[in-house]
Amino acid sequence: MNQISTINPATGEIINTYDSMNKEKVLQLVAKAKRAFPEWKKDYESRRSYIYNLVEYLKKNKVELAKIATAEMGKAIKESISEVEKCAWALEFYADHGDSFLADEILNTDARKSFLTFEPLGVIGSIMPWNFPYWQALRFAAPCLMAGNVIIMKPSKITMQSGIEIEKAFAHAGIPEGIFQTVVGSVDSANHLIDSDVNAVTFTGSTNAGAKVGERAAMNLKKCVLELGGSDPFIVLDDAIIDKAAEGAVKGRFINCGQSCVASKRFFVGKNIANEFIESFIKKASKLKVGDPMSEDTDIGPLSSKEGFETISQIVNDAKEKGAEVLLGGSEIDGNGFFYQPTILTNVKTNMRIANEETFGPVAPITIVENESEAIKLANDTEFGLGASIWTRDLAKAEKMSRRIESGIVSVNNVVISDPRIPFGGIKHSGFGRELSRYGMMEFVNVKSVRFYDNLTHNHYVE
Repeated sequence: MNQISTINPATGEIINTYDSMNKEKVLQLVAKAKRAFPEWKKDYESRRSYIYNLVEYLKKNKVELAKIATAEMGKAIKESISEVEKCAWALEFYADHGDSFLADEILNTDARKSFLTFEPLGVIGSIMPWNFPYWQALRFAAPCLMAGNVIIMKPSKITMQSGIEIEKAFAHAGIPEGIFQTVVGSVDSANHLIDSDVNAVTFTGSTNAGAKVGERAAMNLKKCVLELGGSDPFIVLDDAIIDKAAEGAVKGRFINCGQSCVASKRFFVGKNIANEFIESFIKKASKLKVGDPMSEDTDIGPLSSKEGFETISQIVNDAKEKGAEVLLGGSEIDGNGFFYQPTILTNVKTNMRIANEETFGPVAPITIVENESEAIKLANDTEFGLGASIWTRDLAKAEKMSRRIESGIVSVNNVVISDPRIPFGGIKHSGFGRELSRYGMMEFVNVKSVRFYDNLTHNHYVE
C-alpha cells in the first residue's frame, strides 16, 4: 500500500504518515455518498440547520484547526486563523441566502406556465490544493452543499490532516455520514475519484494538473469546473496614492508567503512615480518578519515544500543571471526549513522565467511603464487571466481599463481577494467556471426547464 508523509516546512521534519486509499476504498466512499444524497437533497431548512452547526464548530475550534494547517504548509498562524474564520463566513452566507439563489425562476413564453428550477446533480468529486487547505475546500463546498449536493474531497498530499479535519468537523456538527468525505491519497486516488460514479468534478490547482483533470472528466462526460493558476498584474498609475498602493503591494504579493493564485505577481508602475513607489514598497516589505509560523508576530513563514522552495530559488537566480536588479532579498535563508527572503526585483525582461511563469513565492518583479496603454498590453501578455488590480485616483479611467483587462476579476485600489458575494474564477489558462456568489452555486445544479400547456393544438414540433 502506498504511503503519504506530511512534512513540516518550518523544520523539514515528518509530521505524519498515511496509507493511501485504493480504488476499492474510493468506490466505497462514492457508494456511501450516493446513499446519503437522496435524504440530504430533500429539505433546505434541514441543510441550513446543519451548516449553522458547522459554522459554530469552526468558530469555536479555529485556533486548533489553524495550527494544523500552519504545521503542514507553513503559513503564519494569524493567516491560518483568518482562513478558518473566512470559511465560517462563507458557510453562513450560503445558509442565509441559498434559498433565494435557488428559487424557481418564472419565464414568459407561449406556454401557460414556464419556469426554471435548480436541482442538485448528486455526488461531486472535489480535488483541492494545499495553499488554503480549508478555504479552497469550503468555498466550493458551501454553495454545493446548500444546493443539495454531497461531496467527496481529495486534499493535497501536503495538507492531508487539514483535509481529514474538515470531515471531522462535519461529524462534530452532527451532519449525517456520507455528506462530506475525505479521500486520503495522491494522484491515483484522484483518478479513481474522477472515474467513479460521481456526477461532476471540481479542481483547484496548477494549470498542468488541471488540464489532465479536465481531460479525464471529459472522457467520462462529467461536468467540470477548473480553478487554475494566475499571474495577476498590479498596475500603479501616475496618479495613484503611493502609500496606499505600496501597502497594497505588500499585502497582495507577500500574503501566504506569495503562494496564492490571486496574489499580485507582476508589477507595472508608471514612470513618473516609479522611484517613489519602489522606495515605499521596499520600506514596507523590509519590515515583514520572517520566522516561526506558529508565532503570532510572524508575517511570513516558510514555503510549503522543498520543491516549491527550490523552484523559487531557480526563478530568482535565472532573473539575476539575465540582468534583473535585486532591490530587496534575493536569496534563501540559511537554517532548517524552506525559508526565502521577501524579494523585490527590477529591470525585468521578457525572456526571464519570472516574467512568464506563475511565481508561487515571496518575489515581486517590477516593470516601469510609459502609460496605462503599455501597462494593459503587458498585463494581458500572459497565458493566465485570473485577477488584476489597478491603482489610480481616476475611477472613470480605472473603469475603462478594467474592461480592457483580460481576466475574470479586477479590483480597483485594492488587492484581489475572494468574497462569497461575488463570482471567483478566470479565463484563458486560469481555468473555467466560477465559484462563490449565486453563479458558483449554479455550476453544480441541473437547470431544469418546465413548461405547461393547456393542449397540444398550438405547439411547434421543431427542435
